[in-house]
Amino acid sequence: MAKKCPCGVGTRYGECCGRLHRGEARALTAAELMRSRFSAFAERDEAYLLASWHPATRPERVGFDDGLRWVRLEIVRTEDGGPDDDKGVVEFRAHYLDGATPGELHEVSRFVRHDGAWVYVRGRTS
Repeated sequence: MAKKCPCGVGTRYGECCGRLHRGEARALTAAELMRSRFSAFAERDEAYLLASWHPATRPERVGFDDGLRWVRLEIVRTEDGGPDDDKGVVEFRAHYLDGATPGELHEVSRFVRHDGAWVYVRGRTS
């Protein structure tokens, strides 16, 4: 049985975020890019994370914490970021386990279109 996508949409990974990670499709909205980036963190797909990061704010590498496991994404709200927009905001809560201890990252992220594709610019955590 194929595993469900970490982004929480309910479909199989290969048919959901996996197709974006493999370069078979592009995110149509900022929220879809956010979901695919969460899945990339869950799958530890550094190449996808860097490719979906705006060049002006992209780090040289992504530091994964070996003890952290991303388990659930909750989209709180979106602002713009639709198929016809050039910028958007996605507020989310990303739930994780640090060993056996649960935790949550709450962030408001900014996205823009760059060379025709949605990319992550930066986020503000609270």
